[in-house]
Amino acid sequence: MADGVLPSQALRAMIARGEIAAGPAVLAAQIQPASLDLRLGSLAYRVRASFLTGQGRRVADRIAEFEMHRVDLSGGAVLEKGCVYVVPLIEHLALPPAVSAVANAKSSTGRLDLLTRTITDGGVEFDRIAAGYTGPLYAEICPRSFSVLVRPGQRLNQIRFRSGQATLSDADLQALHARDALVDGVAMISDGLGFSVDLVPRQGDLVGYRAKPHTGVIDLDRIAAYEPGDYWEEVRSREGRIILDPGAFYILVSREAVTIPPDHAAEMAPYLAMAGEFRVHYAGFFDPGFGHRSAGGSGARGVLEVRCHEAPFVLEHGQIVGRLVYERMAEVPDTLYGAGLASNYQGQGLKLSKHFR
Repeated sequence: MADGVLPSQALRAMIARGEIAAGPAVLAAQIQPASLDLRLGSLAYRVRASFLTGQGRRVADRIAEFEMHRVDLSGGAVLEKGCVYVVPLIEHLALPPAVSAVANAKSSTGRLDLLTRTITDGGVEFDRIAAGYTGPLYAEICPRSFSVLVRPGQRLNQIRFRSGQATLSDADLQALHARDALVDGVAMISDGLGFSVDLVPRQGDLVGYRAKPHTGVIDLDRIAAYEPGDYWEEVRSREGRIILDPGAFYILVSREAVTIPPDHAAEMAPYLAMAGEFRVHYAGFFDPGFGHRSAGGSGARGVLEVRCHEAPFVLEHGQIVGRLVYERMAEVPDTLYGAGLASNYQGQGLKLSKHFR
């Protein structure tokens, strides 16, 4: 197989060879066009602080250093806002020497401000799994805005596998855009495809949502169950700008409608320091077919999960806030985002997570 991001059919082959293993076995529903959903195990460790494992060290040993208490998830349990938990995942890996991986939170996880990162034995970075890694996987979970009710088997994060070099250069990205338009307008290409924030909606003045500071628990299994007003304040603007408050969490939307061609995948860069002291998008995978006509799309805007740091910051309509980094697929997936899959966000605009009505 050529270098690139490994597609769904390659993931099935890895499972068959035991390179991705789990007990209970991996479910067909976990396999996405260019990634695999990871499942929570039955035990969570409440730890004093977030940590990286460190070269030559095991996560289990670091948990023993920092553990405060254990939470049995088997009957459902609440992970409290502001606390840090480490949960062993059901899946484990035995990667070939040429295959590495990167993990990220799923879209609905990010939209709940549920900071979820993957750690491994010997890991020196969050969400990065070295080529040839053999061993267990763990999710570090820190609910930032809402306490959440979780159960074993729930899928909060996902993993994408790569063989060799996959990232497109700016010249490659320009050529791809000329062949298959990636945005509905001028493509701002510099270390990826730039995107900006939309603060002048076509109708009305609703530009986003801000998480309320004191809310009830969200059961992650309940879909379309919660009233948005119980958890979110509407953010409105008639001037095309808003002021971000330090520490507050916002759901906004990109001005551009983007597409991901079937032979490519993309990842949204989580932080662009030169744009301002805020972080955009905690859940960054865009699958082949997202917003693309081949999968029933006509462009889809990126939902921006925004947290401001340090000082109040003025965000204005059309301001560049981040970029999409495109990658080649090793081959076209046998399933595309939005095409016959239960894809919650194909053709999306400003949209909260699937848990809200």
